Amino acid sequence: MGLWCMALPLLTMFCTTGLPSDIVVEVEEMSFHLHKFPLLSRSGVMERLIAEVSEGDKKCVICLPKIPGGAKTFELVAKFCYGVKLELTASNVVYLRYASEQLEMTEEYGEGNLNTQTETFLNQVVLRNWKDSLKALQTCDDIPCAEEHHVTKRCIESLTTKACTDPNLFGWPMMEHGPMQSPGGSVMWNGISTGARPKHSSSDWWYEDVSTLSLPLYKRLICTMESHGIRLEILAGSIALYAKKYLPGLNRHQGANESTSRLMAVTSGALPEEQKVLLEEIDHLLPVQKGLVPTKFLFGLLRTAMILKANPSCLANLEKRIGMQLDQAPLEDLLMPNFSYSTETLYNFDCVQRILEHFLAMDQITGGSSPCSVDDGQLIGSPSLTPITTVAKLIDGYLVEVAPDVNLKLPKFQALAAAVPEYARPLDDGLYRAIDIYLKSHPWLAESDREQLCRLIDCQKLSLEACTHAAQNERLPLRIIVQVLLFEQLQLRTSIAGCFLVSDNLDGSRQLRSGLAGSTECGWTTAVRENQVLKVGMDNMRMRVSELEKECSSMRHEIEKLSGTKGSSTWGNVSKKLGFKMKSQMCSAQEGSVSNQNNGSAKIDKAKERHAKHKKNSSRDG
Repeated sequence: MGLWCMALPLLTMFCTTGLPSDIVVEVEEMSFHLHKFPLLSRSGVMERLIAEVSEGDKKCVICLPKIPGGAKTFELVAKFCYGVKLELTASNVVYLRYASEQLEMTEEYGEGNLNTQTETFLNQVVLRNWKDSLKALQTCDDIPCAEEHHVTKRCIESLTTKACTDPNLFGWPMMEHGPMQSPGGSVMWNGISTGARPKHSSSDWWYEDVSTLSLPLYKRLICTMESHGIRLEILAGSIALYAKKYLPGLNRHQGANESTSRLMAVTSGALPEEQKVLLEEIDHLLPVQKGLVPTKFLFGLLRTAMILKANPSCLANLEKRIGMQLDQAPLEDLLMPNFSYSTETLYNFDCVQRILEHFLAMDQITGGSSPCSVDDGQLIGSPSLTPITTVAKLIDGYLVEVAPDVNLKLPKFQALAAAVPEYARPLDDGLYRAIDIYLKSHPWLAESDREQLCRLIDCQKLSLEACTHAAQNERLPLRIIVQVLLFEQLQLRTSIAGCFLVSDNLDGSRQLRSGLAGSTECGWTTAVRENQVLKVGMDNMRMRVSELEKECSSMRHEIEKLSGTKGSSTWGNVSKKLGFKMKSQMCSAQEGSVSNQNNGSAKIDKAKERHAKHKKNSSRDG
């Protein structure tokens, strides 16, 4: 056994055994001054090389340029040849395994040769342990010939098998309960308390470990796990963590604008081409099923893909993934900045339009939505909001946010608002608010454009608060205001009829309770109190209906006076032009009871003057 010493300045290593060295082996930039016999007695390749050099009677110098692991691995090989006992580890066994294969250090050149020892250690120690298998797999990245003897495949198979297994079942024994746990809760080993606390494993325990692998190895591992039947939601969680670790901006809990600014700063100094390749591979690895990863994560991938200018197919795939689960998206994620210099809008409006189209197409295929009705702002026949209704509310909120953008053209705004089916909106309050903000931010719109945009609003689906606001809104066309007033009157009449019905039911139930035995004084008090509350509510609604009927009658007489004719036919023609239909008894039963028509005429004149003034100011601004 020789003593080893190294001369760093010369990058040489000597083996001092009392005999002068008779061979120099050069590996990379290192020179090893050794002896022939220990080498040729263990290696078939060294035996042939030494024989070839000795025939020429020259100085015996052998060059080994392609040793796996380089000079560090050959140093261990040389020590083995000199009889030094090696300490095999998961970090060096793969290098030594392929070095022994390359140098032909088999049983033919000595019993218990390096090839046999490394193979045995690999099978009996490394592949039976999770962490050792992971370390060995990481070293395969540096060995181009690692596939020749399937070491990479064996490590991946070992990791896949263990990922499907409870981690407590391999490695150091550890149990959560039973005889292996002391009364104090610590882990027992051979009846002795170790003081360690039991570990509670979950299906994601291996996520962080495999995230240290390179992208090619990680991709192979995930594909192997999928072929072995590991659940897709578990694989999707691992892929999401891997992406967050190597793509900046995905794992920061912050707003979209702040995250985007930081991401652009990082990618400008990093290697954007490598990140683009990584992002596209992540898109390919992610399962296509809905709901396996959070929608926020998908939006982060989409923003990153836009910044890195990923290929169009990657962008389209991410948009489709988001569209499949758009009902799970928060509003803030829809507000994606526009990274294109060709358009002047603040937000990426076209991307949201495509995402909505994907959702509507998928919803139509799956038949996941059905027309819903509304009664006093509540969905009928559905205990919870359907996905299409949730998306309609989301899009209305998005329109509210983007409406102040002066560069947003009317056709785009109108197309996105009209893309949502009518039955998806139980109430049009959100749409009304978005249109009102858009009209306020775009005062130069022509009257015809304003009227066309307002046709998207269904006045019958406005709440009482929205009707009150719309009736006094100078930005709306006069036609819409008249519609709102009449439908508000209809809504109040329906509410009063319902209250009368409830009151009759309460009176009948009170008489029925009076004839039953065992009735208590508390029940009488509750019934009387409910009846009083209903009467007060009906009185208030009667007053409101009376006021609206006065205004309606005044407007009717004023319109007939302006048209120069009288009778119900004129009023019917006007109502058809305004775009609504009313039952004859709604506005004719109370004509005789209206006493103050001059007041109604004054309100009409005031509304006309206000709209004329607003229209004049709008045209002047334009």
